[in-house]
Amino acid sequence: MHSSQRDKAYKDAGVDIGAGNSFVSRIKPLVASTYTKGVVNDIGGFGGLFKPPMSMFSDPVLVASTDGVGTKLKLAFLFDVHHTVGIDLVAMSVNDIVVQGARPLFFLDYFATGRLDADKAEAVIKGIVQGCREAQCALIGGETAEMPDFYADGEYDLSGFCVGMVDNDRIVDGSTVGVGDVLIGLASSGVHSNGYSLVRKLYAESGLGPEDIFPGTDRTVAEVLLEPTRIYVEAVRNVSRDWEIHGMVHVTGGGFYDNIVRVLPKTVTAKVRFGSWDIPPVFAWLREQGGLSWEEMLQIFNSGIGYIMIVKKDVAMDVVHRLAALKQDSWVIGEIIERVGEEEQVRIEFSEEVC
Repeated sequence: MHSSQRDKAYKDAGVDIGAGNSFVSRIKPLVASTYTKGVVNDIGGFGGLFKPPMSMFSDPVLVASTDGVGTKLKLAFLFDVHHTVGIDLVAMSVNDIVVQGARPLFFLDYFATGRLDADKAEAVIKGIVQGCREAQCALIGGETAEMPDFYADGEYDLSGFCVGMVDNDRIVDGSTVGVGDVLIGLASSGVHSNGYSLVRKLYAESGLGPEDIFPGTDRTVAEVLLEPTRIYVEAVRNVSRDWEIHGMVHVTGGGFYDNIVRVLPKTVTAKVRFGSWDIPPVFAWLREQGGLSWEEMLQIFNSGIGYIMIVKKDVAMDVVHRLAALKQDSWVIGEIIERVGEEEQVRIEFSEEVC
């Protein structure tokens, strides 16, 4: 019996095995372009094989993270733009492990849909490939799941999984953060991949269309709201080669208040000077459209700062200048002070003009 005959019953149920196999063949060259020296096998095996560069580490520790893109995908469906969310997928996981000083080694993806649209799926994979290249890690495998009646027509979901490695004595966990250290904020590319349930609500209420020019910019609404999450791997690896980083923060869900506190010893407080960095127009629009205070904005969004490094004061400007050379905007946005009693550990100072 020919394979097309064997597949017929499943195809009648809504799953096209042949189309899935064809898709895998189609993306093989894309995936192979991410391969590093550690990749042992080609895509298509039951599991991805990777030989870690053990000679680069004296006491290696594995670091792993998993994440998704969230409801930002709903805007990708609405605008029919699919080449950026794959970058988001990679960024959300790799940024989480570089926070601990890890070097990303490899990445796996999970793509699930009701009916496989090869063109859309390839656009997503192209984004994942681009993200892996930026993160300097290999895409060694994944899963493409076709599940009829499980997802709305034209929709899909994404999950990503990243594994990295760091020397045990170079793990960055915030334990060395102390009074007098300063916070260096690295610019975000936009909203990144958090807060999109609110973003979508405000967009729906605004009356704007995807091709309209976004207020305060020369870009379209679709371009601004689907701008992919910035990947900070190169910036962190470059800086950490020359300076000790006491703590790092990936500003994701929960904004400033919930993320900075994750790397602070109980005895200190992070005092952040609001307005010490450039705030992209998208955040001013979200604040006005939603009638939000800046305190609420900083609880929900990155508000222009996607990543934070905590370093000694005497090296702060050297780090800022290095980041500028890497074309990464950054600012000294605050300092570590002694905590008073049981006060909240993240204190945002606003000027009178902002208040």
